[in-house]
Amino acid sequence: MTTVLVAGAGQSGFQAAASLRDKGFGGRVVLIGDEPGVPYQRPPLSKQYLQGTAGVDALHLRPQDFFNDKDIELVDGRVAAINRAESTVTLEDGTSLAYDHLVLATGARNRPLPVPGADLEGVLGLRTRDDADSLRTALEQAKDVVVIGGGFIGLEFAAHAGRPVTVVEAQDRLLARVATPEISAHFATLHEQAGATLILGHGVTALHGDGKVESVELTDGRRLPADLVVIGVGVLPETTLAEEAGLKVDNGIVVDEHLTTSDPKIFAVGDCANFPCVHAGQPTRLESVQNAVDQARWVAATITGAPAPYDSVPWFWTDQLGNKLQIAGIGTGADNLLVTGDKDAGKFSILAFRDDVLIAVESVNRPSDHVSARRLLAATRPVTLDELRAAEFDLKALAKSRS
Repeated sequence: MTTVLVAGAGQSGFQAAASLRDKGFGGRVVLIGDEPGVPYQRPPLSKQYLQGTAGVDALHLRPQDFFNDKDIELVDGRVAAINRAESTVTLEDGTSLAYDHLVLATGARNRPLPVPGADLEGVLGLRTRDDADSLRTALEQAKDVVVIGGGFIGLEFAAHAGRPVTVVEAQDRLLARVATPEISAHFATLHEQAGATLILGHGVTALHGDGKVESVELTDGRRLPADLVVIGVGVLPETTLAEEAGLKVDNGIVVDEHLTTSDPKIFAVGDCANFPCVHAGQPTRLESVQNAVDQARWVAATITGAPAPYDSVPWFWTDQLGNKLQIAGIGTGADNLLVTGDKDAGKFSILAFRDDVLIAVESVNRPSDHVSARRLLAATRPVTLDELRAAEFDLKALAKSRS
C-alpha cells in the first residue's frame, strides 16, 4: 500500500491529506501534528477567538468524525528526522514511519525580537491557540499594552484587543511590507480613530522590567510603559528538518514548479516553501491561507497522477475595525498606481501596474473588485492599462466581458 506522510497539521497539511482523499487516493494517509487534537485554523486566533466571540470548536478545520470517515490517521508528535535513504521519518518519541511520499507542511515560527528583555514575563507572541489563550488572559489584567510590529498580526491584535494600545513600527508606515502607501494611510487613520497610538519610524532597543515587563525602550531613547507586550515582527520558515535531511533551503524549503523538493519523494507546501511564483516573476515564499490550500491541492494532484505547474493567483486578506482589506496578486515592482472608488467613504481599490500591465489589486470594502481582480489576474492574457481605461476601470465589467 502506498503511504503518504504529511509533516505538519496546519492549514496546508490538513488540506494535503483531505485533497488526497478527494482525488481518490486509496493508500495510507498519515497527518502528523505537534499540537494535540484535530487540526485548526489560525486566522480567527487574532480576531474572533481572541475576542471570545468564537470558541475552540469554531477553530476546527473539520471534526474528528471527518478524519475517521476519510481514514486519515492523526498522529500527535513532531518529526525529529528524515532518513531519505530508507524513506522513513522518526518522531521525537522514537516512533519510525515509512513513506512513499512525504509532504513537508511545517509552516513557520514567530520571528524573535532580538533585544534584551524579550524573555520577560508579559512578552507574548501570537501563533498558536495556546498563544491566543495566554493573550486573552493577559489582556484581562493589562493596563498598558504595546504592540511591536505594524503588519497584519500586530494590527489585527490591536483591532480586536478591546482597548486602546500603542503600536510601534520600525518602518515609516503601517503594512509597509504588504500594501501601498494609500492603504497604509487608510488603516493608520482607522486605528488612530479607534484610540490607538501609532509610533512609526522607530525601532525597539530593549524591554525593561524586574522579572515582568514594565517598559519598552525605543531607538530615540523614549520609554513606553508596558505591562503587556505583543511581538508581531514577522515569521521565519520552519526549515530545520529539511536542512538536516540535506534538502535545498533558501528562505524556505526550495521547490520546483510542481512543489517538489530536491528529493523527488518529498514535497513542501505553505509557509515553509520557496517556490517559483509566476505572478511575482521570481522565487517567492508566501504566508497566506490561499497559498497553503492551493499548494496542498496541487501536491495531492501530483501524487494522484495529475501533475501541473503551480500557478495559482496569490491573494490575502485582513479584517480590522469593520474594514476588510483584500489583496490579489503581487504588487512588488509596480511603477504605476491608480485609485478607483471612493476613498472618503472607505470603499476603494488600488490598481498596481508594471509596464502598463495589471499585476495586483488592493481592495478596501470592495469585495466585487477583489473577486474580479482574481479572475483577471488568472487569465492567460495580461490586463493592460489601456484595456482598463476602455472599461472605465470597472473590474467587474471587464472580467465579465472577458469570460
